[in-house]
Amino acid sequence: MKTLKTIMASALAMSLALGGSAMAEGAKIGMITTLSGGGAGLGVDVRDGFMLAIEQAGRDDVEVVIEDDARKPDLAVQIADKMIQSEKVDILTGIIWSNLAMAVIPSAVAQGKIYVSPNAGPSALAGKGCNANYFNVAWQNDNLHEAMGAYANVAEYTNTFILAPNYPAGQDALNGFKREYRGQLAGEVFTKLGATDYAAEIAQIRDSGADSVFFFLPGGMGIAFMKQYAASGVDLPVMGPAFSFDQGILGAVGDAALGVRNSSQWSKDIDNETNKAFVASFQEKYDRLPSLYASQGFDAANLILSALDKADVKDAEAFRAALKEADFKSTRGDFKFGNNNHPIQNIYVREVVKEGDVLTNKILGLALTDHQDAYAEDCAL
Repeated sequence: MKTLKTIMASALAMSLALGGSAMAEGAKIGMITTLSGGGAGLGVDVRDGFMLAIEQAGRDDVEVVIEDDARKPDLAVQIADKMIQSEKVDILTGIIWSNLAMAVIPSAVAQGKIYVSPNAGPSALAGKGCNANYFNVAWQNDNLHEAMGAYANVAEYTNTFILAPNYPAGQDALNGFKREYRGQLAGEVFTKLGATDYAAEIAQIRDSGADSVFFFLPGGMGIAFMKQYAASGVDLPVMGPAFSFDQGILGAVGDAALGVRNSSQWSKDIDNETNKAFVASFQEKYDRLPSLYASQGFDAANLILSALDKADVKDAEAFRAALKEADFKSTRGDFKFGNNNHPIQNIYVREVVKEGDVLTNKILGLALTDHQDAYAEDCAL
């Protein structure tokens, strides 16, 4: 097991201005995320966004212990057990992949630990499996795919070929797309998680009679698919969620991504002061534009900090209530949780464009407004 580092926010602790009262006691946060191997860029962005918020808060009473899960569920479980039992963390966060989330989160919340997800939002944890100790700051897995299903209707696609990796988030992705899409399916394929050769899938697309392609292939999977798709000569329009066309991926995909429509609850051009400041400060600190994942890490940290300003993390009921209030300035603008502790939020359609020599996304419009996931009605919270 590889411990990357323990990071302490380095500025002076602040006190509340009102009535001279002291700020609530700090917390020890355990971040388990993917920092090596396939998909490492996603974890790096979540970590960097999270730590930027901690640094900007200027608190020295919040400790963040960061470890690399290498995208391995058994390793993630070992790290979580160590953080809970030996390191006595108060809060867990950081997991990118839904299969790792399902391996770690149910046990952690059952032990009374708060888990704040900056990414993975499997359906199993949003409905009957929801838990008062589990909060997702990003989305429920289906949401961005539902938005592209709705967009496909507007674009008048009637025979779409859909594909995703065969793991919980991939299954949620295709279910989400089909929930909103009104057309026919030219094909539906689950690929191997981590696959890099898509010759067979592209051949199926070519022969399917499809008028469009929807895919969810995060990280390096999406890069490999888009490069091979562009080289194949298949010229059907492609659409997907932000995970396959986000800032950390576009540079590797190159001009093959230009014009692709994708869905996201965040974009660097969302017009609010918090988002503008986040984009500028992230770019200044890390010398790159932030991604969707970086924004989610930033929002997750600020949610936790807002709750720490109102309640002692050792008082579980009060701290959960403070998290539920979501009294923080999100990069997305207004932020609120539904009954199942998942966001109710706007989801946008973006287009991949070039700004100077840099590939990036710009918002075209709203796909879904104040959208709540389909599983919330089954949650007893």
